[in-house]
Amino acid sequence: MPTYIYAVTAGDHPLRLDGVNGIGDPAAELRTVSSGPLNAVVSDAPAQLRAKRRDLAAHQGVLERLMADGAALPMRFGLVGPDDEQVRAALEEHRETYTDRLKELDGCLEYHLKMSRDEDDLLREVVGESGEVRRLNAITRQNPAAHEEKMALGELISREIQARQANEGKDVVARLTPAAVRTAVGEPTQSHFLSVSFLVKREKAAAFSQAVHEEAERRGDAYTVNLHGPLPPYSFV
Repeated sequence: MPTYIYAVTAGDHPLRLDGVNGIGDPAAELRTVSSGPLNAVVSDAPAQLRAKRRDLAAHQGVLERLMADGAALPMRFGLVGPDDEQVRAALEEHRETYTDRLKELDGCLEYHLKMSRDEDDLLREVVGESGEVRRLNAITRQNPAAHEEKMALGELISREIQARQANEGKDVVARLTPAAVRTAVGEPTQSHFLSVSFLVKREKAAAFSQAVHEEAERRGDAYTVNLHGPLPPYSFV
């Protein structure tokens, strides 16, 4: 029977999984597949695996219980192996890699930070600091038919916004990186100029959260700062 894989842990992890349900309906019973210094927390895979809310919550619940007691390499939802023996073979094949990564993650939590800025506030800054933007803006206001100038104005504003957001993102990451073990910067989106994950030592989690709060205070009301965590360290596995 196919084996559903939740996470990999070290062999000395307490694996307190009593009362924790696996995925499926009825919920699958959790078990471990062991190979030397490693365990894989697994269950039987349902015949039809879909990303239903119940199963997503069950997967997350297993990871949260494991993370509460020690380091775990979380697998993303939907990872299925052919059977237990193939899972055991994978643990053996990647023993050194998994062991090293578990040591790195031991005692650490992941936090994910997203930051956005009010568009009008950013545009006012661009117009106020760029003489060329003001010049083109004046021309287009006086002459609605100045199509070339309109195109040039739009392209210039877009470049200025992208450059400023990139610099702000680098500045935020640089300020917060000293409080983290590692960082993983994601691609900006239309709604967030910064999307970054931080791997933080458990004992420094409060200090890291305070550093994020101070960064938000420093930047003011024009910025929206969303900090999510602690999370399974997907970004560092």
